[in-house]
Amino acid sequence: MGSYSEFYGRSVDDAEAFWAEQAGLIDWQTAPRQILDASNPPFARWFVGGTTNLCHNAVDRHLATRGDDAALIFVSTETGVERAYAFKELHAEVQRMAASLIELGVGQGDRVLIYMPMIPEAAFAMLACARIGAVHCVVFGGFASVSLASRIEDAEPRVVVSADAGSRGGKVQAYKPLLDEAIRLSRHKPDAVLLADRGLAPMDLVAGRDHLMSALRARHIDTQVPCTWLDATAISYTLYTSGTTGKPKGVQRDTGGYAVALAASMKHIFDGRAGETYFSTSDIGWVVGHSYIVYGPLIAGMATIMYEGLPTQGLDQQPDGGIWWSLVQKYKVTVMFSAPTAVRVLKKQDPALLGKYDLSSLRALFLAGEPLDEPTARWISEGLGVPIIDNYWQTEAGWPILTIANGVEKKPSKLGSPGVPMYGWRVKILDEETGEELTAPHAKGVVAIEGPTPPGFMQTVWRDDSRFVKTYWSSVPGKVVYSTFDWGIKDEDGYFYILGRTDDVINVAGHRLGTREIEESISGHSNVAEVAVVGVADALKGQVAMAFVVPKAGTAASDADAALALEGEIMQRVSDQLGAVARPARVRFVTALPKTRSGKLLRRAIQAICEQRDPGDLTTIDDPSSLQQIKQLVAP
Repeated sequence: MGSYSEFYGRSVDDAEAFWAEQAGLIDWQTAPRQILDASNPPFARWFVGGTTNLCHNAVDRHLATRGDDAALIFVSTETGVERAYAFKELHAEVQRMAASLIELGVGQGDRVLIYMPMIPEAAFAMLACARIGAVHCVVFGGFASVSLASRIEDAEPRVVVSADAGSRGGKVQAYKPLLDEAIRLSRHKPDAVLLADRGLAPMDLVAGRDHLMSALRARHIDTQVPCTWLDATAISYTLYTSGTTGKPKGVQRDTGGYAVALAASMKHIFDGRAGETYFSTSDIGWVVGHSYIVYGPLIAGMATIMYEGLPTQGLDQQPDGGIWWSLVQKYKVTVMFSAPTAVRVLKKQDPALLGKYDLSSLRALFLAGEPLDEPTARWISEGLGVPIIDNYWQTEAGWPILTIANGVEKKPSKLGSPGVPMYGWRVKILDEETGEELTAPHAKGVVAIEGPTPPGFMQTVWRDDSRFVKTYWSSVPGKVVYSTFDWGIKDEDGYFYILGRTDDVINVAGHRLGTREIEESISGHSNVAEVAVVGVADALKGQVAMAFVVPKAGTAASDADAALALEGEIMQRVSDQLGAVARPARVRFVTALPKTRSGKLLRRAIQAICEQRDPGDLTTIDDPSSLQQIKQLVAP
């Protein structure tokens, strides 16, 4: 295929010809008549005039050649269930779900809100919506009622698909009461609620509104529901992401551009091949779950593992830090996608677990969702003996912006860097004051993307074009460019490094410091398992850095003398590596850092606690006691 630099060059210099080729990776009912319409920047419309269907490309087109091959593998260490669906079984289940939604009044363009745990029915519902041209909106299972209500109001779904409960770490969380309260709070009332009953929590059904999935499925056991062919520019789904204001932003995705982007990424980035198995440990409440649990692997003809549970618990509900590696062995996983936080959790387990299983099928482990620190990358790389490929993207992007495209040309990863710009993405480092491009190696600026954006990128903010333009395209002076709101640098080889959010930058006495740089320094200490650094308001310096560290060993989290000694070592390390200005005002030791259930650090909540402010919505927090510990440490 030639070098990646040639491949990339063609993707940005002759974008229409390049993406016309990539469009051949999916099935079209009607071929596009125009590859790109960029006549109304910053909006980009891809594959105009073409008609296709995401569900057809993910399921139906594989039936003739691999109908009996595994498509969806469900593993729940919460309920001890393990079940594989072949493509033809998945096809049947999706049609039953589609017929159920149609019976409840759902038609093309209607919204369906999905509020589900990680169970097969959630994937059936997503694919069923895609099949009939309904717009699906997945909200993270267990989200608080007020947050859920705001999304119901904004999306105005005709139907909500939910379940009695989810479970995490053996703790059942009833969803139905949260959903009932959300509907009560919302000005918009859905016509119907379709419920999976797992037998985990009792449910009170509302007569005329609530329907059991099992009853409708039984009615439609043999119903055939053909795919609705949609314009490439038709909306496939919306996914809410938090913004700087209280109102969540509905990231809106198209159909044709998204299908092509995912098909291309499975080939060029993930090197995934039909008949193999893909394992993403994410959740369908996040964009990674849409792109790389459900649509991407299935479009590529791969089996995809859908996992419910912790990375440290076995199918027998007993502690097992090797559960993921046992699944890699059992299902011959070739491509795995997880998050740095998950790896740091596994880092605390017995290192012998990495050598216990046959991982010879695994070609690469991809990590994303937050910056990957060098010590964690090195530990997992040495333990697995396969390439560890960081990648950087956002809900808005839909697929990786920065990574390594080993499916095009094998290139080395650099520890600490997510990689180089992927084909189609015109990524620049810009001066935040002037908007000028910074081309000198290691010059620090805002990571921005020049339009037109490639296929798969968000179309707009749901029902709010002006917010799309104002939020994303208006923050860099004198330039209409998409701001990622991340600081970054680029080295002499073109590899990018992400240094933290522009809105999380610590300004210490006029010195601007990225939280990532300080965390990277601290995490290199031999007794640091995890670290979070936040900027805390300070009357003298404007802000100071505050570090919260989970020590690997010893008594620093409970013994004052041990804590003082370790704090001194860490501060000296930061001073030596980054200078005295970057040294944290305090290093505090905790047994756990507050995170969401998907493993993202709740930095803003930590910062709010430190500043004696309300930490806001904490419904996705995994362990509330972790935040309580910080509260006690910083109490005045």
